[in-house]
Amino acid sequence: MTQLTRFAAFAAVAVLAGLAHAQPAVQASGTTLVVPAYGEVTRTNDEAVATFAIEEQDKDKSAAASRVNRKMREGTEILRRADPQGKLRTRGYYTYPVYAEEAVTKQPAPPRRVVGWRVGQTVELTTTNLAALPGAVAAAQRVLALTGLDFRLSRAAQRELDRERIAAAYRDLEERIGFILQAMGRERADASIETVDFEGSGNSAREPRPVGMLAEAKRAALPEDVAEPSFEPGETTLDMRIVGRVKLR
Repeated sequence: MTQLTRFAAFAAVAVLAGLAHAQPAVQASGTTLVVPAYGEVTRTNDEAVATFAIEEQDKDKSAAASRVNRKMREGTEILRRADPQGKLRTRGYYTYPVYAEEAVTKQPAPPRRVVGWRVGQTVELTTTNLAALPGAVAAAQRVLALTGLDFRLSRAAQRELDRERIAAAYRDLEERIGFILQAMGRERADASIETVDFEGSGNSAREPRPVGMLAEAKRAALPEDVAEPSFEPGETTLDMRIVGRVKLR
């Protein structure tokens, strides 16, 4: 092969390579790109839901119910004093018979004998005063039992975080569009967003009761003070996935 022939072959290969490189950009005109994007934001929980319960058992149903009612009333009064802005909600009240454990020797089995009654009640405290929560829980535990504790975002915090995650998802969409156009050798002005599909990611405060001599007298009759617990509210993460349709000019 002469030098001229080799040069011509090299030139032909170069032209073909250039055409192959330029061809995708020509074909991409008018194309619609589907671009997924993702946004995620995290914030420390600012609301707690504490569940307290009391249960009594007695042969006399009225006696068991009376003790439950008295202790629940004392416990809710303590919670109101410890956290005046907290919201209290009764979650349940039950009365169950207690049956004797007897060996069954006859068929059919005779009716079981009721030997007592179990009575219980549950109350829920919802509060954003997390600084006062350990003290409120410790005070209430002198009368009631803490049966559950959950930390979450308040409604106000959820709405603010929702705005932030939408903004984060849209920023990610714009960045991804820019990366794709750059890889295609196009400018941002060559594309326009036609549609964006946003997919889903996924409580009356009472006045504080004055603490006077009556309250002090009740406090003296209560069991020994309970040491304050320690709580870590943790964080909540909200995410959002969006899909944008981009048209290339």
